[in-house]
Amino acid sequence: MAARRGDRADDDPDASGGGLCGRALRLSRSAQVSGAQAGDPNRNRTIDILLKGWVVLSFLFVFAPIAASFIFSFNSDRFPTIPLGHFSLEWYQVVIADPLVWDGLRNTITVAGFVAVLATALGFGAAYTDYRYQFFGKQAYLALALLPPTIPAVIMGLAMLSYLSRLTLSGNALSVIIAHVVICAPFAMAIIRLRLSQMDAALEPAAWNLGATQWGAMRHVVIPFCLPSILAALFITMAVSSDEFAVAWFVSGLNETLPVKVLGFLQGQVSPRINVIGTFVFIVSMTLVVLAQLLMKRGAAGAKTE
Repeated sequence: MAARRGDRADDDPDASGGGLCGRALRLSRSAQVSGAQAGDPNRNRTIDILLKGWVVLSFLFVFAPIAASFIFSFNSDRFPTIPLGHFSLEWYQVVIADPLVWDGLRNTITVAGFVAVLATALGFGAAYTDYRYQFFGKQAYLALALLPPTIPAVIMGLAMLSYLSRLTLSGNALSVIIAHVVICAPFAMAIIRLRLSQMDAALEPAAWNLGATQWGAMRHVVIPFCLPSILAALFITMAVSSDEFAVAWFVSGLNETLPVKVLGFLQGQVSPRINVIGTFVFIVSMTLVVLAQLLMKRGAAGAKTE
């Protein structure tokens, strides 16, 4: 037994005591073990606490107004003052009975549904083009494809209004759909492209070698692999479209979405209905975002197992 152990030590320089590789490997392993037991000595506990506190404060800064809106939506008083009045569902009843709210909600759902489908389809095409093909000017193509969300909303709204007016398309639901597709497609492209980067590049050529057409490989290989990200892109683009206000305000005309309706409620009066509508929109948007995140997480886990 001792002789066999000695033979293995002679054959494996990493296992021998005199080999340089063996000593380096043992030092590395001992450092990993001691680091795992004692923690990283280079980490500063004070900096960790400050960073965690900064993250908590950032979340409070973002969500505090939303929490206040949620609380005041149950306040019986008309004005958002402290101390609060008694608990009441009066403003929820007012919103439910308001036909203007239902009209805006109907327009929002219609626009967001069409935008989600069209933007996701365009985003998938753009992401697949970036993944599969190499061509001259690809960097410029990517820059232009991802540009719309970086443009200030007011400038984008004015530009879309000017462009759609020349096509006699401004002032209706179609104009809002077109404008929102331009804004939302880059989000879908980024989500789907991330999923495509996790796919084995040899899968499609293997399908072609087995006799599949390009469309057949797309339908049986690429789309099923990207399905979690496609659904996530649908939810994200729907959330972005339903929340977008500035561009919709410029191009909607009489077909106002719910965020544009809210501006009308604010003109010349303080309406507690805003708190109710804001709470509803936030819950819907967060639900869509959480669903998208769960789908992306599921897709990433599936990619690791594959």
